[in-house]
Amino acid sequence: MIEQPAYTGFGFTDEEWGLLVGLPQSVLTAASAAESDGTRRTMAENAAGLETISAGRESANPLVAAVAGEIVARVGDPEDGAELPVIAPSDPRALAEDVLGRAKAAAALLAAKVDEGEAGAYKHWLVDIAEQVVGAASSGGLLGLGGDVVSDSERRFRDRLSQVLND
Repeated sequence: MIEQPAYTGFGFTDEEWGLLVGLPQSVLTAASAAESDGTRRTMAENAAGLETISAGRESANPLVAAVAGEIVARVGDPEDGAELPVIAPSDPRALAEDVLGRAKAAAALLAAKVDEGEAGAYKHWLVDIAEQVVGAASSGGLLGLGGDVVSDSERRFRDRLSQVLND
């Protein structure tokens, strides 16, 4: 007997599952790129985002736990020292718009395929990933001192993500 992929138990196609599994890491990257703050700070943001994604494996929500488990299986477990590469997109605004568009598509998909509780848990998890990333390292300041914990551009991305997911 051939074992079915995990996503079939939730009623998703391979393409739909790809959207749901790809979105958390894309949110992480877009949130980090919302403010250009150097390699060290970006590494701290990536680590915070990967930790939040990884923590999703312990979610009481089966959808979040399954998506988080698949992501960690693909990119590595931060508890085992896995780190994400620093990605500096050439056009951070275009990346943010793309991620927000995919988030809107994911919200519509979830509304059509799963109950409100599962959809809400997944959407909350995405916003939490963005929140942890933008709060992981101060932006601005001098020699790592001062600056804003969350810059205006980071706050704007996080707030727009929340709005897109909950409209």
